[in-house]
Amino acid sequence: MTLDDLRIFAAVCEAGSLSAVARDLSCTQSAVSQHIRRIERELGLTLLERRPRGVIPTYAGRILQTAVADGIGGIDLALSRLRDLLHGSGGSVRITTGATTVRHFMSEAVVTFRQQFPQVNLEFQTENSSRGCFAALASNDADLAWITIGTPVRGIEQRPVIDLPWVLAVRTDDPLASKDGIDPADLTEIHHIRLPENSTSRSRLDAQLDRLGVRLNSTTGVADWDTAILLAELGLGHAIVPALPGWQQTDHRGVRLIPVPGLRPLSVGWAVRHWGALSPSARSFAETVTRSMTRGTSDPPRSVGHTTVPHDTGPA
Repeated sequence: MTLDDLRIFAAVCEAGSLSAVARDLSCTQSAVSQHIRRIERELGLTLLERRPRGVIPTYAGRILQTAVADGIGGIDLALSRLRDLLHGSGGSVRITTGATTVRHFMSEAVVTFRQQFPQVNLEFQTENSSRGCFAALASNDADLAWITIGTPVRGIEQRPVIDLPWVLAVRTDDPLASKDGIDPADLTEIHHIRLPENSTSRSRLDAQLDRLGVRLNSTTGVADWDTAILLAELGLGHAIVPALPGWQQTDHRGVRLIPVPGLRPLSVGWAVRHWGALSPSARSFAETVTRSMTRGTSDPPRSVGHTTVPHDTGPA
């Protein structure tokens, strides 16, 4: 069997369809089938079960699919790193992030990195959730992902960089605006502007509020934190959001961001497939952002296996 055989087998397992992979590769379904049959003949096992609407991996197929996903990912990363080494300090760094990540977390670091490595090509890709970022890493469409740290994902290493306390965004003429802090129990009285349902930050917040027995009254939903802040400033409700480094009170003169100390901070940072296989350029970019975010802080995160957790903050 060849590396192409294994790549195509993994693609078929992911798509659940021979014809879909054939379309993606601009070849015939018969050509895709030949790759699968070559592996099956060599192993002496059936790897795919044909169904009326596609295929699914057999038990043997699932074993191979898992191994192939991990193995090919490592090979792709190694090849990418070798290409970067060939081109010296050039090459490219592909970063997948949320829509406002660069503004809030990376603006200073991007300028610093560009000054130090003018020949490196930076590519920023937008995803709407950590799940989308993980998929981009797994398919080798990105080198680095800036995410909300969440549940461990097979084949992905997560490294927290900074913890973000939760704040309540309220209009300056709102009765709550005079408070210096908000107790979680008081949140039952707000008109909540909810975060995206598929976001890790939303699930982290919901889990904490459920444990505290807090039920929110929500009639408005948004796609990102910035929009939540804007709607709060317009008086359409109250937003529970993480205190992002890029937010300045002068940018939101009509809104107050009031701490909610009863909620545990949200941890954000990097996700990659294998830190050791990052190209020099990608590693330098990640380190530049990390230094920018952690400047003036102490007690760096401690590592546990492939996932790093902060000293005082566990999973929300």
